[in-house]
Amino acid sequence: MLHFDKIDLIKDRDTVIRFRRDSFVISFGDDSGLGKESEYLDWLEDKIAHFPAGFVLVKENDEPIGQLELSIREYEGENIGYVHLYYLTPKKRGSGVSRELHHYAMQFFKTRNVNEFHLRVATGNTNAIKFYIKNGMQKVGPELDGKVFRMKGIIDIGV
Repeated sequence: MLHFDKIDLIKDRDTVIRFRRDSFVISFGDDSGLGKESEYLDWLEDKIAHFPAGFVLVKENDEPIGQLELSIREYEGENIGYVHLYYLTPKKRGSGVSRELHHYAMQFFKTRNVNEFHLRVATGNTNAIKFYIKNGMQKVGPELDGKVFRMKGIIDIGV
């Protein structure tokens, strides 16, 4: 059974950095765009203060197997949900666990009364793009000089 535990930056520091680094390698082929660890940790601290239920480690049998980073932000004058990070460890990718992360994210956004959510995905991350499309998301268009696609999805309030 999966558990979604709020990130504790003291206890989980090494894990969230490792997961973030791996997400860059998967997305862009290396971690050169990651930036300074201290800046990422400061950013996380701020986001966790505002959206504690949105910044979680996903655990199975008390082992971290994934991470979610979710918030609410403004886009074109409307509040939307935003997925900063969907992450699963290599062993868990393709296992069906991602559906549970997606369900958690949809519940998070529903309770915050937004009906649309966005994320960015590296243009070469075809497995992630397929997963997002399978879950009803659509490409909005390229961003960051074509390095990523912005994608959007609608939150089904009735589910």
